[in-house]
Amino acid sequence: MVIYDDFDDSRAKIKVVGVGGAGGNAVNRMIESNLTGVEFIAVNTDAQALNRCLAQVKIQIGREVTRGLGAGARPDIGRKAAEESKDAILQAIEGADMVFITAGMGGGTGTGAAPLVADLAKSSGALTVGIVTKPFSFEARARSKNAELGIAELRRYVDTLIVIQNEKLYEIVGDDVTIVEAFHQADTILNQATSGISNIINSTGLVNVDFADVKTIMENMGDAIMGIGTASGPQRAVMAASLAINSPILDDVSISGAKGVLINFTGTNNIKLSELREAAEVVHQAAGDEANIIFGTVINEEMGDEIQITVIATGFNEESIQKRAEEQEIALPQQPQPSQISIANGINNSVYMAAPANGPAANSPRVASKDTTKTTSPYHGFTGFGKIAMDDRLEEPAYIRARQNMLMK
Repeated sequence: MVIYDDFDDSRAKIKVVGVGGAGGNAVNRMIESNLTGVEFIAVNTDAQALNRCLAQVKIQIGREVTRGLGAGARPDIGRKAAEESKDAILQAIEGADMVFITAGMGGGTGTGAAPLVADLAKSSGALTVGIVTKPFSFEARARSKNAELGIAELRRYVDTLIVIQNEKLYEIVGDDVTIVEAFHQADTILNQATSGISNIINSTGLVNVDFADVKTIMENMGDAIMGIGTASGPQRAVMAASLAINSPILDDVSISGAKGVLINFTGTNNIKLSELREAAEVVHQAAGDEANIIFGTVINEEMGDEIQITVIATGFNEESIQKRAEEQEIALPQQPQPSQISIANGINNSVYMAAPANGPAANSPRVASKDTTKTTSPYHGFTGFGKIAMDDRLEEPAYIRARQNMLMK
């Protein structure tokens, strides 16, 4: 019998690829929030934006096509740039067991290059998950059209696709936030989606959800939806689960009909087993008896009395997709029934981001609560995370930005 004392090699290798300006900013947000256990890769046509990215690996694509000046909001240029540099991209993602691809859909680089990156990742054998955003309503109509086309193309190559509608963020942060804060909030959501999955894989404890479990939930599952809920008090677990399945970012659709559900349960080490089961039953009742539910816990002592639950539901067939589109409300379960639920317990030191107690999620009319139970949305204390150039988001070519900067001086 051979016993190895180096177990790091046995852990799943997870890589996060931020494509384009929005993808790079999302990667920065993940790094700043101390997301660990993953390797970060930035892919961009814009040399200036790439230099500002904190990723360990940076790939400037399309040197011949764009000369480092960006894709000019043209997805076809973004695609050509990725094709020109596909060998470098493939080398960067080589050896990964799981690849997250994050991007803002609607611009040039993210929209055009992300599908090719996904194709390369999946072809290499990695479990490939796309987590992307759709434009705000105030952005150009052409961006929305490009976003729809880009999402449709990306869907062809990923195992699972999570699409976050930026417009839904108004229900979380309100109308009074600045445009910079709004885009930072979108980065926060992308971070939550990525960490909600990777933290479960990387957590260690008495019983763990391993990579094979997550692969079962996410491989070849197509569209997925995500919700986040946070609560404190005697019924905190049930309330957090209820808020997660009624989250504003779910766009008023339910998780009913999902084939697989991944639940990330984050709290301190005083979490009770009964709380885990009660929260899981809430999600089980909403998803249905056919759902395969995997439940993992992440211990973070900074949570205090609060519990945060992230729910990612996958594997919707056409009938369930239509049903979700028609539903507007989710009835909370009155008498939970036993279900087969995998529970993992782990420790992770990632930084928690909470939300104001008076935020929209706390006042959700769709969730009944007792006065002793405090509910919040998961974005408490959001104050922005540094200065960001808006032209990164709008994919404006660098030479145009330079010209404008000269005129402003």
